[in-house]
Amino acid sequence: MSRIIDTFIAPPCHDKIENLYQDDHLVLINKPGGLLSLSGKNPQNLDSVHHRLVQIFPGCTLVHRLDFGTSGLMVIARNKAINAALCQQFSQRKVIKVYSALLCGHLAKDEGVIDAAIAKDPMRFPLMSICAINGKPARSHYRVVERFYHKWDDGTLLPLTRVQLTPETGRTHQLRIHCQQLGHPILGCDLYGGCLQPVTERTPRLMLHASELHFFHPASETWFSARNTSPF
Repeated sequence: MSRIIDTFIAPPCHDKIENLYQDDHLVLINKPGGLLSLSGKNPQNLDSVHHRLVQIFPGCTLVHRLDFGTSGLMVIARNKAINAALCQQFSQRKVIKVYSALLCGHLAKDEGVIDAAIAKDPMRFPLMSICAINGKPARSHYRVVERFYHKWDDGTLLPLTRVQLTPETGRTHQLRIHCQQLGHPILGCDLYGGCLQPVTERTPRLMLHASELHFFHPASETWFSARNTSPF
């Protein structure tokens, strides 16, 4: 199999990282959409959450990542021991993550579960694919918050559904591909159908925001809950 080459070059991100909380063990931030979580191999993709924060908190490491276009809550470990403890919580699915999203169209059901295994798709990198045979188990919950129409300047009405998404697992692109599987891709998602419907190409960003993060603080062992309002 030929080696996969990533040709993506991230456009400059002028938005700042919002520091929501910090102590001697971890940092909680609000990541802007359009910023890489980790610097890429291409020197043109140097700017990232980690690159910026390591200047302020030497030795800090990422516990988890958000997609380039996704905004919202991220927890950063300030040392290796905290990183290991938090990673263990993520791997054991003790961390609760909640996202806000705008989906194309109006969902018929008010809530439901998407249970569809996800696999890498080497022929269409960086896309992932639904694959019951080779995929890793992936499960997401959705709950409708509101159904409405967005009116563009030219009068075009775009049906949208605001949802709360709660992934049980943490596969790459899980929420994006699961919403596509549901038949209602996330608005602004260029990889999984969120820019294909009429006028959706005008959307300025991926409409996905990590709005809640709940976990046990590794040092105090107390339940730590963070919430951040969606910008859309």
